[in-house]
Amino acid sequence: MFVLLLTYIKPLPEVDALMRKHMAWLNEQYAAGRFIVSGRRIPRTGGVILARGDDLEEIEALAASDPFVSGGVATVEIVQFRASQTAKGLDALL
Repeated sequence: MFVLLLTYIKPLPEVDALMRKHMAWLNEQYAAGRFIVSGRRIPRTGGVILARGDDLEEIEALAASDPFVSGGVATVEIVQFRASQTAKGLDALL
């Protein structure tokens, strides 16, 4: 499992200019079964994505393909962890 922590490094108007491409990218990853949950950080300084997988290099390449990252408006920190406990029903998604 991975947590992807996006941090905006450009003003919000520049981030918003890439929002449609970012959302399309997110939708592709959900359809492929890679992402479990995502959303904006509060306050709006970036985003958080919970992704499934075991291969750090694969997730690094995936994160680099995010239009926010490739477009230079955000950086991403990737945290890998092994889920040892889950809420009832969530284990079906992992």
